[in-house]
Amino acid sequence: MSRRYLWLYVPLALALGGVANWYYGYDLRAPASAVTPPAAAIPVIAITAENQNVSDYLTGLGTVQAFNRVTVHVRVDGELQDIRFTEGQFVRTGDLLAQIDPRLFRATLDQAWAKKAQDQAQLISAQKDLVRAKTLIDKNFQTQQVLDQTQARVDQLLATVDADQAMIENAETQLSYTTIVSPIDGRMGMRLIDKGNLVHASDPGGLVVITQVQPIAVIFSLPQDYLQNITAAMKQGPLKVIAYSRDNLTKLGEGTLLLIDNQIDAATGTLRLKASFANQDEAMWPGQFVNARLELSMRRGTVAVPAQVVQRGPDALYVYVIRQDQSVERRTIKVGPVRDGLAVIESGLTPGERVVVDGQFKLRPGAKVAATSMPTMPHSTKPDNVETAKGVPERADRSEPRVAP
Repeated sequence: MSRRYLWLYVPLALALGGVANWYYGYDLRAPASAVTPPAAAIPVIAITAENQNVSDYLTGLGTVQAFNRVTVHVRVDGELQDIRFTEGQFVRTGDLLAQIDPRLFRATLDQAWAKKAQDQAQLISAQKDLVRAKTLIDKNFQTQQVLDQTQARVDQLLATVDADQAMIENAETQLSYTTIVSPIDGRMGMRLIDKGNLVHASDPGGLVVITQVQPIAVIFSLPQDYLQNITAAMKQGPLKVIAYSRDNLTKLGEGTLLLIDNQIDAATGTLRLKASFANQDEAMWPGQFVNARLELSMRRGTVAVPAQVVQRGPDALYVYVIRQDQSVERRTIKVGPVRDGLAVIESGLTPGERVVVDGQFKLRPGAKVAATSMPTMPHSTKPDNVETAKGVPERADRSEPRVAP
């Protein structure tokens, strides 16, 4: 090699040696800050599945109707002297409501009594004449014709006295009509006429309307497809009907199914049913719309959870079950009736297991969770008597489980 180029190779060799020393001496291990930390627990809300009593029922829209409704009319003509009721008052059968001037009717009754007394006096005289006539005819001092005439007069006066008694009873009845009493137990409506007016038996309006609200009836409709189910359940005993408010949140009362109407409405294909409610607290009022739930049977000791627990997968419904190590398991289940925010689990879940109610969209099988107990149960979930339904859905958003995103 020429000496002339030697000075060029020396710096180049030194540079290559530095690079090699840096490369082979570098620590290839990753720094401590680059190590992946363990995954944090995912916060979720959970609930424990329990055995509960669940009723199967049908739901229909119903209307509250008075058990009896009476328009109080006057039955005689006269002046309305007094009104003894207050609008809205609750009255019992026989309570005094109003009074019509009775003087004319009392005078008619007195005349009837006087007429009867007069005819009775004549009857007594005729009966004595008959006795004398019979005595004389036995001694041949009287003819048979006179005896027959005397007997006919006695019979005529007996009939007259009977007619007088009938007139007395009629006058007493007319007089009793001047005192107007309540024919039923019920709630008074608005007064239709005021004191001092002349009233007539032919008046169409009446004095007041009385509505019986204890007990009270609910008329509701169900699809005709459930006729066989209802009749079969009725053979097992009386069926319970529960009335709820229109928003389906407030329970108004419990009653008993009385009857199924004797024909199906051909226009709508529905059955009309009537139920009776004691209505002691008067929570139901005539004309009110309610949701009527007809209980067909009771499922004892079945597993029921809030409907949001159930998730929809590509091929089946499932829930996330929290295991002992706080990891979650994705488990396939079979769901029964779903209604009012409650799902009946027919298989795949056992009592005592904890399931995720909220936060499922962040979970994967095996993920660790930090579970918080659900603060309150849905309004329809009742530990002792949970009600689920089959039949006519009340609200579309409660008819099936929420679908997982």
